[in-house]
Amino acid sequence: QVQLVESGGGLVQAGGSLRLSCAASGRTFSSYAMGWFRQVSGKEREFVASISWTGGATLYADSVKGRFTISRDNAKNTVYLQMISLEPEDTAIYYCAARSTTMTARLSQSYKYWGQGTQVTVSS
Repeated sequence: QVQLVESGGGLVQAGGSLRLSCAASGRTFSSYAMGWFRQVSGKEREFVASISWTGGATLYADSVKGRFTISRDNAKNTVYLQMISLEPEDTAIYYCAARSTTMTARLSQSYKYWGQGTQVTVSS
């Protein structure tokens, strides 16, 4: 069982930066691949980024490539999403997710555990 708690969301102007954190409980955190997704009200949840259990492999949505960076610290049971050059289109609730395999994935259905989400609002 893994419990995930996101933090770091907020209101930022376009062009600004935010760093989201996701703290995970459980001693087997390092054996899970992790992902970030986002959702706008009325739309489907969208893949943002994923990272393998060692952090050696990452995957990004085209819309955030070059602006967002996913990383993890297994000693702290935490995964991060560093976001720069934010755009109003990045406004959404951001969710952290864990899948009980070691490799990255884009499909939300392949993630077993989910956090409650943190709101990111980018003003123009």
